[in-house]
Order: sequence, then C-alpha cells, then structure tokens
Amino acid sequence: MNPCVEALRLLEQEVLGIRARLDAQLPYALQMPMVPAANVSDEAMSAIERHMQVARQQLRKRIAQFLGQLRALPATPANVARAQRRYALLKLYFHAALTHFEIFAEVLTQRSQHGTGIWLAGLDVAAQDGLRQPGVPVAPPPVICYVERGHGGAIRRARTRLPGGGNNPVAVIRMPRERMVGTGIAASLYHEVGHQASALLDLANAYKRASPSRFVRGPSIWRAWDRWIGEIVADLWAVSRVGIAATVGLMSVVSLPRAFVMRINLDDPHPAPWIRVKLSVAMGRALYPHPQWSALEAVWERLYPRTQMSAAQRASFDALSRAIPRFVAVLLSLRPHALRGRTIGAALSLPDRRPEALLALWQRVRARPQQLLADTPTLAFAVLGQARYSGLLPAQTELKVIAELLQRWALAGYLPWSAGSTQLSVALNQRRPPAIPPHVNSPYLNPLHANPFAA
Repeated sequence: MNPCVEALRLLEQEVLGIRARLDAQLPYALQMPMVPAANVSDEAMSAIERHMQVARQQLRKRIAQFLGQLRALPATPANVARAQRRYALLKLYFHAALTHFEIFAEVLTQRSQHGTGIWLAGLDVAAQDGLRQPGVPVAPPPVICYVERGHGGAIRRARTRLPGGGNNPVAVIRMPRERMVGTGIAASLYHEVGHQASALLDLANAYKRASPSRFVRGPSIWRAWDRWIGEIVADLWAVSRVGIAATVGLMSVVSLPRAFVMRINLDDPHPAPWIRVKLSVAMGRALYPHPQWSALEAVWERLYPRTQMSAAQRASFDALSRAIPRFVAVLLSLRPHALRGRTIGAALSLPDRRPEALLALWQRVRARPQQLLADTPTLAFAVLGQARYSGLLPAQTELKVIAELLQRWALAGYLPWSAGSTQLSVALNQRRPPAIPPHVNSPYLNPLHANPFAA
C-alpha cells in the first residue's frame, strides 16, 4: 500500500470525524434542562446561540474547503506534509469552537441545579440593573451569572476576545460560592458589573489619559494608581450602586492573613488590600458624605493596625493614605466623552443611595421588604446593606429576604407579561407573590429552602 495514499485517507477520515462531532453538537436550547424561571434572558440566549451558530458555520466551511483540496491532491510526500499542516490548524479551530461551547455550557448547566438556577437568574436581573445609569446613554450587553469555588469573583466582559478568536456575545460574571447569599453578594456582583461599565464608558482610560504621571515624572504613588485604576474604578461603581454594602463586602473579601493584606505588588492589578479598603471608604465618603465612613475606616485600622506593619510598609501606606483625597478628587472630576460633559462624580452619585435616604426607605419597607424593594435590585441591595450595617437587619432575616427577592427577579425575567409593563410592578408589590403558572410551580421557587451554597 502506498503510504502517501494511506496518509491522505487517514486525514480525510479524521476530518470527517470532526465534522460528525460538530454536527452532533446540539443548540443549548435543546439540551439544558431547567425550570423556566431559571432561564437566562432571551436576549442573552439569542446572542449566545447566534455566536455558536456563526462559529459552527465558519468551521463547516473550513472543513468543506479542506476536504475539497485534500481530495484533489496527488499522493506525494510533499502534499502529505502540506495536508497535515492544514489539518493541524483545522483541529485548532475545532478546539476553539469546543472551548466556546464549554464556556457557556458551564454557565448554563448550573441553571438546572435545585435552587441555584433560580438565584442565578435573579442575579442576572440584578446585574443588568446595575449596568443602567440615569442620564448615561449606554446600551448594556446581556449579562449571565454563575458560581464557582474560590475567594473572589471575575467577569468575562462582553465584546472581548474569546480563547481561540471571536468576540464574547454576553458578559459572563463568576460569583464566589462563599458569598451566597446575603448583601455581601452585592459587593462582588457590582464590582464585576463595574468592570463592564468601565469598559463601556471608558472610565479607566479617561483617568490614564489625564493622570499626572502622564504629564510629569510624578512620584511612584501616582504610578501605583495608574496600575490599579481598573480595579479602583470597578470598586467605585460598586460603591455608587450599593453604598456602604460595597465597602463592607470588600472588607470581607480581603480579610486575609496580614502578610497578604499589607503587601504592595505593582505587578498585581489589584491594589494592596489594606489601601484598597481605604480607597473604597474615601470614594463612598465623596459620593455619599456621612460620618459612617470615618467610623468604618477606624474599624478597618483596628482590624489591621499600622503597628503590625514593617517600617517600609508603614512608610509606603502612609504616603498612599495621604495621597488618597487628591487621587479621589482627580478621579471624580474627570469628564469622559461617554458622560457628555458630566464629571464621573456627578454621573455616578445617586441621591437615593445616601445613607440617610436608605435608612429612611428601610423604615418604610421593613415590614415587607421582599415586596416593596422588588422593583429595583440595586436599590434593594443598597437598602438592605445599609440596614445590615446599621444593626437593623439580622443576618438570618437578611438571607430570607434576599432569597425571596432573587426568586422574584428571576420570575420577573421569565414571565412574558413582565417585559415593558407596569403589571409586574403592581403584582410584585402585592402582599402575595404573582400567580405562578402550573408548569412553573415547583420546589425550585421556594425562597426559604435550605441554602444550596452552604455545602
């Protein structure tokens, strides 16, 4: 047998096998079992399916071209080597398509888990709400959430490059399982949302273009702000959405052994935890002035006192601390093009997120927060977080309230009559929850079930 003929035949069989596996790949809508309320939004699912359909079509076209060229090749050693090179590239394209499929499959599979799917659908709605900013004409992309082990969250932003090529059609937010479920989830959620918002509004780049280190050879402190600005802006967005709940949640996330909390590493895009909390406090104080910020800062300095620092650490952190007020003032005074002449501080400050306004609202809704806070997820988290910090909301009650709110948001995102109408708002504000269609009535919708994230 001619080895060249045999080699080309084997390559053809391998490529036919790739095509068969590609054809066997079903759309997500045909293989993801979940209760309807746990579904991702129609917009997100359509964007994902369109992305995968285009990827499959492109790969099928490459396969057809390869097979056509392969079958026309004379069986010579040079042609065999050339065909092998093309086959190796074709396999890489196939693996890239599989990688894209698995990225979204991992997210969607969790929607079928008991209890988890409903909560994730509720977080989708909350995240989408967190991207909206009054007076800022931004078209937010679809957002879907999932949970994973680990300490912190992460986001794969929409419109960024996926592994192997192609742009991500949706924002995918990974939530740390240990943050579920309480107002602490808001700190992680809206920090990740802040990364997407910063990219849409070009906030971090606006600072880098205006930062003093771009004009003069400034001190290393300003180079540190340049390095950390992406994470700082995301923290700013979180504070602007949910107030002190963002800072308290951040404190929980970075409460690590002091060797980590007090380590400055400019190779890490995250600020050193000790100074990061103080930055969050300073941004909260600037957006929503209130004595509580100074009180919280004093608590942080008691938890990680400067006496535990080395002399070098103390000198660095003292310099950073002194620079914070000026840095925050510079940041909030910037006027990115997307804000149409408004400063970042003016655009992100929301009057109803001031501590006194949140506490006043809590007094009005405390009897039925699940119903009366259901219309605006970010405001709901801000009110509950403020009440929790102020000692007005026990942790167990907080868990139950947020679990029911997540269910309501998930159901709101599912019910076909909810979109674009006031009927949802009326129904959610009744003492009874809206009637659940028979095919949705299941134990997945019980907000008081055992915490599926506790294990």
